[in-house]
Amino acid sequence: MDDTHHHSRPKPTEAALKKFDIFSSHPVLCFRQAETEREMVMMRRVAMVLSMVIFGWVYQITHPPPPKICGRPGGPPVTGPRIKLRDGRHLAYTEYGLPKDVAKFKLIFIHGFTSCRYDRVVTFPPEVYQELGVHIVSFDRPGYGESDPDPNRTPESLAMDVEELADQLGLGSKFYVLGFSMGGQAVWGCIKYIPHRLAGAGMIAPVVNYWWPGFPSNLSTEAYYFQLPQDQWTLRVAHYAPWLTYWWNTQNWFPASAVAAGRAEVFSSQDLEIIANEEISDEQLRAYPMQQGNFESLHRDMMVGFGRWEFDPMDMEINPIPDGGGSVHLWHGEEDQMVPVTLQRYIAKKLPWVKYHELPGKGHMFPLIPEISQSMIKALLYDEN
Repeated sequence: MDDTHHHSRPKPTEAALKKFDIFSSHPVLCFRQAETEREMVMMRRVAMVLSMVIFGWVYQITHPPPPKICGRPGGPPVTGPRIKLRDGRHLAYTEYGLPKDVAKFKLIFIHGFTSCRYDRVVTFPPEVYQELGVHIVSFDRPGYGESDPDPNRTPESLAMDVEELADQLGLGSKFYVLGFSMGGQAVWGCIKYIPHRLAGAGMIAPVVNYWWPGFPSNLSTEAYYFQLPQDQWTLRVAHYAPWLTYWWNTQNWFPASAVAAGRAEVFSSQDLEIIANEEISDEQLRAYPMQQGNFESLHRDMMVGFGRWEFDPMDMEINPIPDGGGSVHLWHGEEDQMVPVTLQRYIAKKLPWVKYHELPGKGHMFPLIPEISQSMIKALLYDEN
């Protein structure tokens, strides 16, 4: 055959090749795009699941289990008298001493950290109450013992609880308040919010809030670092991140509060002797204060006691109790390892209307010595130095 009559196939143009390449590779692009979309959907789902897991973990560690409220299903039984407050909560109490209709003085005692209404500070033989002429009411602070928790507790709300307790029990228009340790700190709220109801007030080794603005910064800082490192961190959390208080005091990564654990390092040598002699043999009584759970008792104490207060006691330059109607006393041990004495000395200097008594050689637990607690109550009731 003549090659001149042969018609060769025309070569495709560059544009045609490009067009052919695009269309021929299109299924591959579609597949890759679909695969990418599936991967993105999967990653979003994984991220969502991880977020839910993290959120659930954070929620779990920052939200404590509900308290076991006394008298309710799953909670401890009610074994003693209680009053019902205006907001529906119950406050458990115990009465000591002379009947209130014959007693010359009526006194409400506010217990401290890890304690309850059965505090040994105000339990004496009958003849001691007779000599003092006093009727004493001791109550479980909210969340302790058989008193209902108060998730909205503040220094003011506790003072209102004290006033309502006095009214419902018929203690009269004037009564005394006495508090030990964390309960001593609560007395500041009574002096601030119900001074017109007070015949006098006493604070025994009261806990201080290192963030009260009236303290000189160098003094409060020095006192703060007087504590063990784990207690410093515990109070930092309670003050700056109260929502982490439950987690901090239940986690096992770092040491939590040595005070809450009752470690020997937070006590003076005399304190350890007193504690050894005051050992509670009844296991049930030891468990009683925190039987509703630690959060609404111990942890709430930390958040309230070292949180941001509505007032600064250092601003009370004159005695708030009207017309000089009652004296305010403060007792503190020179060798207190829990609450540095330096801040109490400053309070005594800043507020001269507070009658300050410093006990040489004593630690934090000195009011458990009966002779001392009796003498303090007598000084408060009879306004003795």
